[in-house]
Amino acid sequence: METVAAFFLPSVVVLIIGYGVVKKCRVFDVFLEGAKGGFRTALNVAPSLLALLLAVDMLRASGAIDLVSRLLAPAASFLGLPPETVPLTLLSPLSGSGSVGVLKTILEQNGPDSFVGLCASVMGGSTETTFYAVTVYYGAIGVKKTRHTLPCAVCADWVSFLLSPRFVTWLLRRQ
Repeated sequence: METVAAFFLPSVVVLIIGYGVVKKCRVFDVFLEGAKGGFRTALNVAPSLLALLLAVDMLRASGAIDLVSRLLAPAASFLGLPPETVPLTLLSPLSGSGSVGVLKTILEQNGPDSFVGLCASVMGGSTETTFYAVTVYYGAIGVKKTRHTLPCAVCADWVSFLLSPRFVTWLLRRQ
């Protein structure tokens, strides 16, 4: 299997170049044009992405995430969410690296096999960095109005957050 994997990508590259030669296409010129387009896309996305990353870092450094987490802990308990997972629910839609850091902390403090650790793991695996994805993908194609994307994506994230403890409870009962 490793041999197949080692030759797969180079084979695809050779196949593409061969197809271009057969079709009498200037393969290298087309490659350079695509690279220029990719660079332009990266430049178009950069301001939005930098603003999002800066905002997330400011929230974390200021302690706002911790403050909001403490304020929301009673509501989380009422909804059946372990209060320790509230920072994860706040950061997951914003930052992948931030949410992984919070998940690591939760697992270190509570253990990976604890109810809190299992809930946090399911949350981490079933949610998307919604605002990051919208910023990058919509920014790349120049979409300014996201219309229903953000409300639907945030709703999907919240469904994941709310159902994670129920799913973990169900799995633990089946053991």
